[in-house]
Amino acid sequence: MTFRNFDILLAEAAPGTAADPRAQMFTTVGMMVLMGVMFYFVLIRPQSKRAKQQANMLKALKAGDHVVTGSGIVGVVIAVKERTVSLRSADTKLEVLKSAVTEITERGGGASES
Repeated sequence: MTFRNFDILLAEAAPGTAADPRAQMFTTVGMMVLMGVMFYFVLIRPQSKRAKQQANMLKALKAGDHVVTGSGIVGVVIAVKERTVSLRSADTKLEVLKSAVTEITERGGGASES
């Protein structure tokens, strides 16, 4: 087989091996949809779930609860205002934003406790 005959064989095989452009488009779109679904379940859904839990925790915050703030301050809630929380930590009274409270370690009995 000469080099010239080999070129003819390749030329005859090329038209039959061309990929369908519609199939390539559906494959690309399908992969993008799959990536979007994975992105939702891996990143967006857990973060929104955590935000709902944090909002519910802050709504249930009341005087007497033992809390931890994002900066590591551990204290007892004295009063809850609209945007802030008054805490007592050792002999110090602090006023911090509600959003700084990251965890309620122990539920208090309410304002009747001393």
